[in-house]
Amino acid sequence: KKISEKKRNLLYDEIIEKSLSWSIVEISPQKIDEINILQATLLGMSQAISNLNISPEICLIDGNQIPKTTVKTISVIKGDSKYISIAAASILAKVTRDRIMIEIHKDFPLYNFQKHKGYPTKEHREALKKYGICPHHRKSYKPVSLILSDR
Repeated sequence: KKISEKKRNLLYDEIIEKSLSWSIVEISPQKIDEINILQATLLGMSQAISNLNISPEICLIDGNQIPKTTVKTISVIKGDSKYISIAAASILAKVTRDRIMIEIHKDFPLYNFQKHKGYPTKEHREALKKYGICPHHRKSYKPVSLILSDR
């Protein structure tokens, strides 16, 4: 969030190229609605750790929650500003999410996902009110659930 999109994209490529191992996991909106955002985040982290081609001795996790894993984990609040490995993971996650939003935009251009990247901007909230939701919206997300409750 503190660096430009252009810089993040450059760093993404460098991180992928220079990392010993990395893994990105996507959790569907439906799964998030089913288990909630926190549990989905922890599930994604657990799956990402399992998918690494090198088993780490320790995992540093950004935040105050740790996923279920057999690997020793340490949670670090604001870890992306304290550890380069967490910052790198944050960049991979952000760039991946932004790219997914750009792809979704191709099928659902009325929502302008390529611009707001799924964040609840005024424009996005207005599109939700005007067009309803699409399969990529999380029904449990408050701005979406408010739209659904008004219908």
